[in-house]
Amino acid sequence: MTAAAPLLSVRDLRMTFPGRRGHSAPVRAVDGVSFDLAAGETLGLVGESGCGKSTTGRAIVRLLEPTAGSVVYDGRDISRLRQRALKPLRQELQMVFQDPHSSLNPRWTAARIIADPLLAQGRAAAGARRRAAELMELVGLLPQHLDRYPHEFSGGQAQRIGIARALATGPRLIVADEPVSALDVSVQAQIVNLMERLQRELGPAFLFIAHDLSVVKRVCDRVAVMYLGRIVEVGAKERVYAAPAHPYTRALLSAVPLPDPAAERVRERITLLGDPPNPAAPPPGCTFHPRCPKAREICRAEAPLLRIAAPGEARQVACHFPESSG
Repeated sequence: MTAAAPLLSVRDLRMTFPGRRGHSAPVRAVDGVSFDLAAGETLGLVGESGCGKSTTGRAIVRLLEPTAGSVVYDGRDISRLRQRALKPLRQELQMVFQDPHSSLNPRWTAARIIADPLLAQGRAAAGARRRAAELMELVGLLPQHLDRYPHEFSGGQAQRIGIARALATGPRLIVADEPVSALDVSVQAQIVNLMERLQRELGPAFLFIAHDLSVVKRVCDRVAVMYLGRIVEVGAKERVYAAPAHPYTRALLSAVPLPDPAAERVRERITLLGDPPNPAAPPPGCTFHPRCPKAREICRAEAPLLRIAAPGEARQVACHFPESSG
C-alpha cells in the first residue's frame, strides 16, 4: 500500500527581502526550506527569534509572496496562483497570529471578526452570525458576548476569538504563528488545551510556529528546527527530544527547564558562542559553524544537506558531524 500524499509539501522555499537603505545586500529570511505535513498532523517549527519561522508561515498561506520554491497544497502548487484563483482555497488555509489584540480589528465586534471569512466567501450575513455564535461557544466564550469589541476581552479571550475566526470556514490547514507567546503562562495552558481539543474534534493539520520547546513537545507530532532561514533537523518529536542529532537542537533543548529540581541541577547546559549571524551576510559553509563546538574545516567550506540522520530513521539532519542517535 502506498503512503498517502502529504496535505502540504514545501520545497526549497525562499524569501528574500531588499536590503535597508544604504545596505545593498538582500536579506535571505528563508533560505531553501523543505518539509511535508500530513493531513491531521501537527508539525512544530522552532528556533530562535529571527530565524525565519514566521516568514515561512506567512509565505505558505501567501500573506507574503515567495521569492522562489514551491508550496503544494493538496496536490496543487499554490505558490504562484493569482489572488482570484487563490480565493476559493482561502477557506481551507487559515492563520492564527501571535498578538491577539493587534490581529483583531478594534472597530469590529467579535461577531463581525469571526464572520468576516464567511462573508468574504459569500455567506449571507444572518447565517454568518449564527455560525459566529456557534464558534464562540466552541472556543469557550459566551455567545452573548458577540457584540463586544476586542478591547473588552482579555488576552486569552481575544486569542480564542482569533482561533474562532480561523475555524470559521472549516480549514484543513491552520498556521499558528506563536499563538501563546504573548499570553500569561496559565492562559497559555488554556489555549493549548483548546487547540488540542479542536484538533481531536475537527481534525485540521497545524503548522505550529513557536520558540517555547515545552509547548511544542506537548502539542506536536513532529518537530522541525530552523536556524538562519534553514531547517537543520526534522523528525518525530520523541526522537528529536530524546536524542537530538544537530548541535543547535541540543543547545536549544539544554535550555528547556526540567520539572525535576534534582535533574535540573546536574544536567548539562550548552552555551552557544555569540549571536546568530546577520542574514544579509551569512557565513560560508554551514551557517551554524561560528557558534558550533564541533565545527571543523569542512563546516566552514561546505553547507551540509538535509539528509537521513541514521539508517532506519525517518529523521533528517543538516550536519557534517551529527550526534549518534544511539
